[in-house]
Amino acid sequence: MEQTKKILIGGGCFWKHELNMQRLIGVIHTEVGYSGGIIDHPCYKLICTGQTNHAEVVLVHYDQSVIKLEDLLYSFFNQHDPTQLNRQGLDVGTQYRSCIFYYDDEDVQVIQKVLEEVKQFNNDETIHTQVEKVKNYWKAEEMHQRYLQKAGQSAEKGCEDIIMCYN
Repeated sequence: MEQTKKILIGGGCFWKHELNMQRLIGVIHTEVGYSGGIIDHPCYKLICTGQTNHAEVVLVHYDQSVIKLEDLLYSFFNQHDPTQLNRQGLDVGTQYRSCIFYYDDEDVQVIQKVLEEVKQFNNDETIHTQVEKVKNYWKAEEMHQRYLQKAGQSAEKGCEDIIMCYN
């Protein structure tokens, strides 16, 4: 029986994280958007100014009877460096920060456990991942939805091809 939950994750360009999540068995639906900011209905151009404090995020709907939140988060952390503050590689700005916005309070314990493991894996370096309850979420423009899949990269469940993020 399907047990659907949802969570928002961000850490760099949302295109890469969306494709990664699409490939996970147990993920039902993904959508890219913006969260954690101070204005309603932001657009990509505005969040790139750094004035709205929104992060690029992926809304992930998943079946917890198929994939545990813990495993979903391990996959997420394998795709970015949470020791970097407000950046991922050449992408610099608060919109690229590492973040997890949760809907269910019961998820906090799992998130904290995974963060502690990530810290240990990174030789106890500071982990800059913001963890907060969802306050807002705005769907990104259609051009950003399934961007890498539309550009020809496979979103097939279980695919392990390298994800190439480009614009």
